[in-house]
Formats: sequence, structure tokens, C-alpha cells
Amino acid sequence: MDIIVLVKQTFDTEEKIVLQDGAVSEDGVKFVVNPYDEYAIEQAIQIRDELGGKVTVVSVGPERAAEALRTALAMGADEAVLISDDSLAAADESAISRVLAAYAGQRSYDLILGGNFSVDNGAGQVAVRLAQLLGIPHVSSVTKLELSGGSATAHRDAEGDVEIVETPLPALFTAQQGLNEPRYPSLQGIMKAKKKPFAQLALSDLGLSGADVQPAVSRVSLSLPPQRLSGKVLKGDIASQATELVQLLRSEAKVI
Repeated sequence: MDIIVLVKQTFDTEEKIVLQDGAVSEDGVKFVVNPYDEYAIEQAIQIRDELGGKVTVVSVGPERAAEALRTALAMGADEAVLISDDSLAAADESAISRVLAAYAGQRSYDLILGGNFSVDNGAGQVAVRLAQLLGIPHVSSVTKLELSGGSATAHRDAEGDVEIVETPLPALFTAQQGLNEPRYPSLQGIMKAKKKPFAQLALSDLGLSGADVQPAVSRVSLSLPPQRLSGKVLKGDIASQATELVQLLRSEAKVI
């Protein structure tokens, strides 16, 4: 069972967001494996341990993303691949999915796993786009996954309900919280990770150029939400309170 796991490095969820020159500052920021991707890594390791095979974790991002991949190796993944290129600096979900499709198209696989979404952008697009580009089935927000022969049965979270989907392999699944309990890398796992295969690829290694990964969208601006103002207590009788409320809604809140 050859399994590819999509991994993204994101801000630690406890980090404070600071904007500098219209961009999120990374100075002194702690980065971690995207929490939803941890469920995907754990599920891949469990499947490999049960059925045999190999788990390859792959990430598209800057050089620092290697740290997230090494964490996945320490958890128990077999191989890691970092796809990094200066042309990907402004890549969006569309571009990232095209890069991953080029990588997956060069190798055989039975299963692709990823997180339901990333906690930074929260778009949840990459896996869906990748499945479409590869022409394979896709099931999102999976809370239970069972493999039997050449097919898979997935339980997916459907906004408080559960949908049970059966699909042939190869297929792509994205992990939701509750799928499993991700393990912590042990000291032994960390030491072993240093000896596991770690490849770094550029776009040219995948037969791509900068023109092939142009983003479909561009960010016009980025700003923090306005500072929340303190509440106001309206005084007087009901009629005067209503009059003042309407004036505030028109002049300050600008909602009427």
C-alpha cells in the first residue's frame, strides 16, 4: 500500500498575528505541522502498519517546511519530499494543486491523505483540486476509514450527521478531527528520522516552469479587523432611546 500524505507547515495556533507592510510577519513565529494534517499522517502510518507498504509525506513550500516533514518522519513516515521553488512564492491553492498533481503523476500510489483544511488560510481547496486533476475519487472530512481489497469505506462528517461513502482505490481522503489520536514523535523516532530518505525538488524536476504555476487569484489587501469599541448605554425614556439608537446606527455603525 503506497500512501502519499499532503503536509503543510502553518503558524502555531497560539501565535499572535502581526501585519507588517501588508503581509503577515514571520519574525520569531513558531511553525508547526498543520493540525489536521497530523490526523492524515497518523492514519497513513496505521494503514501501513496493518497492510504493509510505504508512507511518503510531501509538502510544497519554503525551505522552513522541511521541519514539518521531519516531524512527520519522526512520527513514523518512511520518506519525505519537499517541493520548493522561488516561483512558488505567490502560489495559491490552484497552483499548489497543480504542483502536487505533477509530483503524484510521476509515481504510483494507492491512497492520498491530507488534512480537511489548513488552519492558516482555511480554504480546504488543495485536496479537492488535486483529486480532480488526477481524476480520482475524493471524500472529505473523514472520521473513519476502512480499506478492503481495492476499495475503501469512509465515514465523513456532514455538519453533525454522518455519511458513509464507498469508493474504489486509488482515492483521496481528507482527515477530520476524531479520525484518530496523532502520536507524539518519540526520541527514538526523532533519531531514526535523520536517516530516512528526504528529497528536495524544484519545479524543473517535475517538468514545470513558473508559467505553469501562476496563481488563479491574487490578494488585493490584508488587514486586521477593526478594534472593537466599548458598548454604550442609552438613557432616557423609550422614545429617546429609540431615537438615539437610530442615529447611532446611521452615523457610527453605518448599517442603515
